Amino acid sequence: MRKVFRKYNLEIREEFMSKEGLIGQTKQSENGTETGAATSATNKTGTVIAAPEKNAASFLSPVDIGGQTLNLDFDSGSSDLWVFSTALPNASIAQHTAFDPAKSPNFKLTQGAKFKISYGDGSGASGIVGTDKVTIGGVSVDNQTVEIADAVSRSFVEDANTDGLVGLAFSNLNTVNDGTKKTPAKTFFDNVMKDLDMPVFVADLDPDGTGVYEFGKIDATKFEGDMVWIPVKAETGFWQFSSTKFAVGDQVVENPQAPDAIADTGTSLMLVDQGVADAYYSKVEGAQLNAQVGGYIYPCGSAMPDLSVAIGDNHMAKIPGNQITFARVDKANTTCFGGVQGNQGSKLQIYGDIMFKSQLVAFNGGNQSLGFGKKPLAK
Repeated sequence: MRKVFRKYNLEIREEFMSKEGLIGQTKQSENGTETGAATSATNKTGTVIAAPEKNAASFLSPVDIGGQTLNLDFDSGSSDLWVFSTALPNASIAQHTAFDPAKSPNFKLTQGAKFKISYGDGSGASGIVGTDKVTIGGVSVDNQTVEIADAVSRSFVEDANTDGLVGLAFSNLNTVNDGTKKTPAKTFFDNVMKDLDMPVFVADLDPDGTGVYEFGKIDATKFEGDMVWIPVKAETGFWQFSSTKFAVGDQVVENPQAPDAIADTGTSLMLVDQGVADAYYSKVEGAQLNAQVGGYIYPCGSAMPDLSVAIGDNHMAKIPGNQITFARVDKANTTCFGGVQGNQGSKLQIYGDIMFKSQLVAFNGGNQSLGFGKKPLAK
């Protein structure tokens, strides 16, 4: 459950969390070569699978770095490509595939560069920085910045399926620094975008099985009608957009408390304004806000209404009620935890994987916009 909440520092009772703390320590490399910017892609489109973890808490994709394949979490809410590495203690990498720079024919250390990405609760990763050839779904960047973790928080160590992250937000959020100031590195998408057939990547996350991420193309057979395009506020670093209304069923209500939302593939839930969550669960029989698990729970047999949220000023995206349950939380499997929860007073709403399951979402870096297409399951 911690993985669901940690990114934006949302609270959850301690008995549901693993104890945090960085494992390992930064090791200063004495040798290396300073390198230039990443080079262009070798293919114009690409597709990579996105396989769900338990309860679809995250979706993992194989990424080739220097000839080594790691399973990484694609995260449109951050901008660092960091990986478990052989610089970590053996105990930290025992359940992971760790990248070994010494086994890559093309890895080059970026002299003096470091990274440190952290979340509000203290979890995160840090280490050194280099460049290598990175290939995702057949699309390659020859000199992509890769962040080599030599310290990671315990929660990442315990998530045995995930070997790191691929940040797909805007590059100004990247945490690479030279020891005195930030020197943000370009993301994989920023580097490859100019060479794709279209400057887009598409998240197609399947609620019941393996989905895909696609680069350079939008498959119009995967959604109904026209794709709705809205501008994003790229200066924030996020894929952030206006979302000032919601509806439970057919009744549309203004939501002035948290007028913006972020499209974030790296967050499992939809974290909405508390008033939106309260209004939604008031329509779910037996629902209650439970402090022990940190959110709304309800009998698993309860009928779940649809939830619609504003996408820009003129469109409502519907999340079907049968897609909103996140997980069963008791031994009897009779109590469920909702995939829509309050954002605990934040001025931003975070639309995570619960939304992506019913919406095909295209991220256009060329004109800094988002496209939403209703999947056939979103009746």
